[in-house]
Amino acid sequence: MEITWWGHATCTVEDSGIRFLTDPLFARRLAHLRRRRGALPPPEAARAEAVLVSHLHADHLHLPSLARLAPGTRVIVPRGAPAALPALRRLGAGGLRLTELAPGEEASVEGVTVRAVPARHDGRRLPVGPHRSPALGYVLEGEARTYFAGDTGLFDAMAEAVGPVDVALLPVGGWGPYLGHGHLDAARAAEALAALAPAAAVPVHYGTYWPIGLDAVRPHEFHSPGHEFVRHAARLAPKVAVHLLGHGERVRPEVAR
Repeated sequence: MEITWWGHATCTVEDSGIRFLTDPLFARRLAHLRRRRGALPPPEAARAEAVLVSHLHADHLHLPSLARLAPGTRVIVPRGAPAALPALRRLGAGGLRLTELAPGEEASVEGVTVRAVPARHDGRRLPVGPHRSPALGYVLEGEARTYFAGDTGLFDAMAEAVGPVDVALLPVGGWGPYLGHGHLDAARAAEALAALAPAAAVPVHYGTYWPIGLDAVRPHEFHSPGHEFVRHAARLAPKVAVHLLGHGERVRPEVAR
């Protein structure tokens, strides 16, 4: 199996010959955010048999990026997402195959099982309004068991809810200097890593998008989370192989199944 990090929470996970794309975001700018590191992913990054969307926030469910997918692509979203977003329903009518999952539910993509697991995150599209759709993580079960956490805080039952995994893709930062409840910073992500105890991990969701102006004022908060995660992981989970990738880099983690 192989993992490519394209920046932010966007990764390609290839398992059993099937390409999965996580939370695709192929934009130079998003509202007040600008892509500050890494070239935009190449066109082939949008090629996948299935896409995993963790929650409704615009930097994870980015409609223009989803519109770049080939017709017939399977897009797995939290249950209730199409009802909450008419534009997502239109993409489904236009050729994307939408599949809704709630925590604990599964789907099969050409022999690879996709299991939805809970996330501790406010996944509403707007900061106000009803919770119409849960935030999710996903576990892919094929040649390896790969956990894509999406965006989540640390919670007591995380390891139990996720189950045994070989590789963990964990968010370690964000797109601003302040991370409140419902997020993992580098230290909390290392705590999650220690509880999950995979063979390998890749830090994501940091060092890509940053608010206008803050990259000059507080650049260390933009650049440092990946290296801080490596440092904390070495202390809390020394048996885990942590792969710190640059934008567009890929790795084939060693897993024993």
